[in-house]
Amino acid sequence: MTEAVAVAEKEEVVKFEFDAEFQSKLTTHALKDLDFMRQVGHVLKPDYFENAGEAHLVAIATDFFNKYNTTPDSATLMNLLKEKKASGVIRPETMPEVVAAYKRARDNIITGGAYAAEKVAEFVRHQALAKAILDSIPMLEKKRYNDVEELIKKANQVGMLMTTDVYNYFENIKQRSEVRHDKAMGKLPPTGISTGSLQLDKLLYHGGWGRRELTVLMGGAKAGKTTALINFAQAAALAGLKVLYVTLEVSKEIISERLDACVADTAITDLIKHIKEVEARIEAAGAKAGLLNIAEYPTGSLTPKALRHLIEKEKANGIKYDMIVVDYGDIMAPDYRTNDPIENSKSIFVGLRAIAFEENAAVLTATQTNREGFKSVVAKAEHVAEDFNKIRIADLVISLNITDEERDNNELRLYFAASRNQAGGFTVRIKQDLAKMKFLQAVLGVE
Repeated sequence: MTEAVAVAEKEEVVKFEFDAEFQSKLTTHALKDLDFMRQVGHVLKPDYFENAGEAHLVAIATDFFNKYNTTPDSATLMNLLKEKKASGVIRPETMPEVVAAYKRARDNIITGGAYAAEKVAEFVRHQALAKAILDSIPMLEKKRYNDVEELIKKANQVGMLMTTDVYNYFENIKQRSEVRHDKAMGKLPPTGISTGSLQLDKLLYHGGWGRRELTVLMGGAKAGKTTALINFAQAAALAGLKVLYVTLEVSKEIISERLDACVADTAITDLIKHIKEVEARIEAAGAKAGLLNIAEYPTGSLTPKALRHLIEKEKANGIKYDMIVVDYGDIMAPDYRTNDPIENSKSIFVGLRAIAFEENAAVLTATQTNREGFKSVVAKAEHVAEDFNKIRIADLVISLNITDEERDNNELRLYFAASRNQAGGFTVRIKQDLAKMKFLQAVLGVE
């Protein structure tokens, strides 16, 4: 029998009844699939795995999930493996198996997570019931029928979590302290998705756009909302992440033109003059980038439900998005249309925020200011168009502000109009280069 984690601590170790290929699939889900871990991470044990390398990887994945409520990225996983090797948890002779298991998991495509979670839950429930039946025999002999009933009842409840765990605030202070210590020591990288500007990242609570959060950029007509969304999507993709850009107003061809100008550092009017140079620069950037997919829908046709369907379809193809950009929320459609425009708007933004939470992704979108906000030097929360619920629902609202003089100087102001998790009410002055479609070229100062 091959080595497995913590075997020595048990007299008898239960192993999965699944074949080697399916166990490798489960390892992949443990490392990459947050939905899978939320459902069965609490019952997934490294002892179940026949392969020692996969057992160690699952041990790391479950420990990390229980501590940080997420899955480790590749850089963090490499650091954790080095720590386990240095501390002797992973023995030198086992390391080749761990490396081989990691390569399998890295190359595997995430598909069928729900089915995999269901099979794990069935296995664990079966084992729990078998043990409960054996443990109940002495109780039956003593006619402790209520205890038998309770034992079987608890065993039947073992398996997938279909609802959110209850979190004991006081008992988990040590865990929170460990997380803070790891952040302070640099062991846990920021969870935020970079804006492409280190200065702006430092001003955001998560060190970038927050996962499981909805960020709304607010501005008047032609204020640069689309250019901003394009730039932030591009920055995340160039940082190696998977990004979905959904456009409801501007065609995918125009979005791509603007991206070409920005990535190739070429004026959009000069793209046709430098075809080969632009192509070479885009290909060079793409070789190091993550993924940036563009989906185009007619204005007023996309609902949150339809967006979910697209995301699920992409996951079935092995693509799990880190950032979802919707250009933009005001021109989406509600899942169920009513005669009340405010209720329709609320439904859309609630749906977008729910998607951010469900997908552990950063969701960015935009909204219009009202007429008063369009005329104001600084657009504030109360200047949102039509429905103030958008401000209440969003985790972060940043308004885009520009005067004629600032436009002439290629400058713009970002005003933190509302925030759920950090201080707001301050302004970030930025430099732009709109000829090359660069929304944020540099941060000039914070006021």
